[in-house]
Amino acid sequence: MAELTQRVSLTLPDGTLNPDAVGWACRPLVDTSGIGGRHGWGRNKRWEYWSVVSPTHVLTLTVSSIDYAAVHSVWVFDRAMRRPRAGEATVLPSRGVRLAPSLGDGPAYARAHDLAIAVEPDGASTRLRARIPGVEFDVVVTRPPRRDCLAVVVPWTEHTFQYTVKEIGLPAAGSATIDGVRHEVPAGESWAVLDHGRGRWPYRVHWNWGAGWGCSGGHEIGVQVGGLWTVGTGATENGILVDGVLHKIDEELDWSYDLADWRRPWRVVGGGLDATFTPEYDRRASTNLGVVASRTDQCFGRWSGTFGEVSFDGLYGWAEDVTNRW
Repeated sequence: MAELTQRVSLTLPDGTLNPDAVGWACRPLVDTSGIGGRHGWGRNKRWEYWSVVSPTHVLTLTVSSIDYAAVHSVWVFDRAMRRPRAGEATVLPSRGVRLAPSLGDGPAYARAHDLAIAVEPDGASTRLRARIPGVEFDVVVTRPPRRDCLAVVVPWTEHTFQYTVKEIGLPAAGSATIDGVRHEVPAGESWAVLDHGRGRWPYRVHWNWGAGWGCSGGHEIGVQVGGLWTVGTGATENGILVDGVLHKIDEELDWSYDLADWRRPWRVVGGGLDATFTPEYDRRASTNLGVVASRTDQCFGRWSGTFGEVSFDGLYGWAEDVTNRW
């Protein structure tokens, strides 16, 4: 699959996939303003997912819209106690949500019942604010000027396709307040991951996603791996960041794991990567609204392994198996 080096529109004027957009890049070059509106109504999916990892907590938020529904979540995890706090909202029909046409073009907001989220980009930084009963956080994430990302267009058909941007290991700082107790998200010890998506989806999708970051062997290492949903498309969302530089893996990777026993290690192999993920906690969630349903096992733990001559150990992150129907 080709590397994109110039700005390009994801869609043609008739709303179908632009063949010139099919590829990958280490910068967010794809204009996704054609997603939404009348074209492909009912299949359009737009989201912003952020996860912030501090020495004591994991803080996540999701703002999303699937045309006829808005689906949002806030999740806070105490790493020492392994205690989660969660708030979710599904709004039918979709309202109380704002998502920018393309990455960096504006803020994302969600408000539903007792949940509120604001994602506010400002140049090289993004402010993340979220609130559910008993929990709120306020974190600023910065983008180092020469940090690569992994941006990929996945072309299922000319009518169903997905653009996703993964940014790993972005510096973060701020605070979270849980039941009146303030917890710092200390600068220099905390980092964030962005998963940005715009596209038109088939009715059923099954995917893997794994991410991790940390310092190992004198280098900053980021792991970004995905699978299942890209099979047969020619696209992959696999890569390793070494000191901020992306090393793209074009091959599909071989994932092996046992969701009947999430404590067993996961293995991800291929394209010069040999990685083992050791889970510590399984965030399990399921939704079944008839037409719309999903099942998620997102395990948090640590990555170790090798990529070529680069070795890494103890990178904190996650690996997940998700099925989605909508």
